[in-house]
Amino acid sequence: MAAGWKSRRNSSHPCAAPVMGFSLCLITLHLLLSQCTAQWCYQRQFCDDSCKDPSRWETEFPRCGGLHQSPINIVTRNVHVNDNLPPLVFIGYTDIINITVENKGHSAHFALPPSVRLTGGALPGYYRAAQFHFHWGGNGRPGSEHTIDGERFPMELHIVHIKEPYNSLAEAQHDMAGIALLAFLFEETTDDHPHLDTVIAALGLVQNNGSTTVIPNFHLSDIIPPASDLHHYYRYVGSMTTPGCEHAVAWTVFHRTLPISSRQLDAIVKQCRFWTGLPMTDIYRPTQPLDGRIVYRTNSGTVQRRVLHMCIRIFLAVLFTLALTH
Repeated sequence: MAAGWKSRRNSSHPCAAPVMGFSLCLITLHLLLSQCTAQWCYQRQFCDDSCKDPSRWETEFPRCGGLHQSPINIVTRNVHVNDNLPPLVFIGYTDIINITVENKGHSAHFALPPSVRLTGGALPGYYRAAQFHFHWGGNGRPGSEHTIDGERFPMELHIVHIKEPYNSLAEAQHDMAGIALLAFLFEETTDDHPHLDTVIAALGLVQNNGSTTVIPNFHLSDIIPPASDLHHYYRYVGSMTTPGCEHAVAWTVFHRTLPISSRQLDAIVKQCRFWTGLPMTDIYRPTQPLDGRIVYRTNSGTVQRRVLHMCIRIFLAVLFTLALTH
């Protein structure tokens, strides 16, 4: 009986049969290797030779080795004031929406409906929101992608928009301004961000690669400052910060930072895991060379004058309407 049990156990092992088992082993090995070579990772994932960390992304994704990559270090003394950068116009940001959250293996994406749109800010047309996501560090390490005068912030929020009528990043990247990306830097504060716990709770429900959840009755405007506080920003042309590093991104990095408490920062870092199963920490790409690009910033005085003129026009229009009704 013992011999029979041993025989049955061996016959069920995929590598027991000389031909069939060997073939299965090869197929299994091929699938594992193909899955790994199709993946990329951040520095803290301890990748092996078949999975590419940021310094080697370009071997699998050539665009990542091109010019005009993101993120960058913004050196404030070198930025150029641009009088022709008006305020952005946020459409649908205050709407009540249901958003799907998915662990993508490298970060968590919060999918946004096409009713959330963006224009203004010298952007050439209207842009539909696709998703937002965060970049963070871990164990007290800062994790923003962009740096200001060499300073890395605790966390960074990206809201990705695709120019109408394109339907994907792949389509939009062939337009010189096909993608508009808003970046918000977080600053650690004693008080909690009043609406970030909803996001943290959702991340706790998508701990593993491929898992999803839904946040009902969500307002995108809850996690960012009011539009009236977003007139001051940096603008430059760059790329997506993850493979395939699509070009044609008009970056808007806002001066106004978002608050996050140490409690919230610790909580958000502990929620998710990479596709490798390791804790999802330090999910940011190192800053890239400027390659001769110019970083612009809004002119505070110009913005204030435009807002004042807009208010005057609205006031005069109301007076004119009232005069006609009497």
